[in-house]
Amino acid sequence: MSIEIRNVSKRFGDFRALNNVNLDIASGELVALLGPSGCGKTTLLRIIAGLETADAGNILFSGEDTTDVHVRERQVGFVFQHYALFRHMTVFENVAFGLRVKPRRERPGEAQIKKKVLDLLKLVQLDWLADRYPSQLSGGQRQRIALARALAVEPKVLLLDEPFGALDAKVRKELRRWLRRLHDELHVTSIFVTHDQEEALEVADRVVVINKGQIEQVGSPQEVWDHPASPFVYGFLGDVNLFHGRAHEGEVQVEGIRLHAPEHNLVQDSKALAYVRPHDLAITRHVPGVTSGIVATLTRAIVVGPIARLELEPVESNPDNPGSGTIIEAQLPAQQFRDLGLNEGDTVVATPRKARVFVEDWVSP
Repeated sequence: MSIEIRNVSKRFGDFRALNNVNLDIASGELVALLGPSGCGKTTLLRIIAGLETADAGNILFSGEDTTDVHVRERQVGFVFQHYALFRHMTVFENVAFGLRVKPRRERPGEAQIKKKVLDLLKLVQLDWLADRYPSQLSGGQRQRIALARALAVEPKVLLLDEPFGALDAKVRKELRRWLRRLHDELHVTSIFVTHDQEEALEVADRVVVINKGQIEQVGSPQEVWDHPASPFVYGFLGDVNLFHGRAHEGEVQVEGIRLHAPEHNLVQDSKALAYVRPHDLAITRHVPGVTSGIVATLTRAIVVGPIARLELEPVESNPDNPGSGTIIEAQLPAQQFRDLGLNEGDTVVATPRKARVFVEDWVSP
């Protein structure tokens, strides 16, 4: 089932949760709504589900307007962060619940219910726990049961609100892989809300980045990572260093060094923001009198497995750069770090290999 979101807005008192949101989701697609707390992603999910009413706009399922259709009629499966399983029911009864409460004319017979529930429990790889109660399960198992229960009623759309947010990192990673495999088997149109960038990039077909009630960018995980559409998207997706400088005719002056920015060839002496990922900083020992980058003190080195994460403090603050004086993060292979023979307190030079530049106040003639 395809979903069209048209001009959806929502306020809670003076707070604007959603501001004229438009989005198309293809049938069978797995889409992540990604953004910080309070950005409007859960509100949008609840409006799609029918659990919340928009102040303006429409939701269409496969071309049909469902804006005023009751949540029970939308054929939507919903999985919450905190499982919402019935504690007094066994795993089997929890999954069967949605089938048992269907109107009499739509309700399957007991034999059909039993077969369907056991098939679903096999699908989520927990058929051996059918007689247990939720309190006897781990967090990851409970979440898989919650998903099986949502799938039991054969929803046309599956909505997941921070489905793995309450779980520890290792279980979360396992369930992410599992959800992706499950989706590839079932192809049910699915939307999940998360504030975890890694989760969205790893699981989704497309990522919708939301900020302050508006969509900042929609694209494949690779697109939003490689080509962020705005400073917000760049800063929100992964670690990044922000430098303030000035752009002029395709070059940006930052911390005394020049960066090429051919996409801004027409810009004349304007404020610019340069974003540099930690792994895009080249690190060398400082040689007095030879400066080809940002001179900084190595204040901390964290070597974990194959990666060395460095925290650098610029030696001289640049009065033209409000961002200088802050910590710069760099990342390099652990072996390269060892080969450099660096210790905390040493002076190094950090040189951006690649930067994404946004011009703040330039208006093209």
